[in-house]
Amino acid sequence: MTSRIVTFVAPLAIAAALAGCNKQDHNIVQGPDDPMANNAAATVVLPPSILSSKTYRCKDDSIVSIDWMSDKKSADLKPTKSATPVMLKSDTEGGAMTASGYKLIGLPTAKTVTLTVPGKGEQACSA
Repeated sequence: MTSRIVTFVAPLAIAAALAGCNKQDHNIVQGPDDPMANNAAATVVLPPSILSSKTYRCKDDSIVSIDWMSDKKSADLKPTKSATPVMLKSDTEGGAMTASGYKLIGLPTAKTVTLTVPGKGEQACSA
């Protein structure tokens, strides 16, 4: 008797499960009431990526790390290994990058840069 019930109930359970499936395609269409639809991509400006990372030994025997950015107008300077990076910026590509008493003159491709650090003055640093 239980085998008859299972034989009868199993197909009904499968049919009920399949009946709940909607076989229509589900397409999400953006409506005309979205005010940012045409402006979203235009207003997003990504920050520059790291173009090159180099470690330099300066004339006073200190070690600094510089992450040169892809916009060629900024760099992250770590004056010591444990220091928080200082974002240096310039108005022009290849120009002197400055911030809070720091000044960096050089290019990511150069082996030597000129660095001014507060309290230390200007000095040459070599990669």
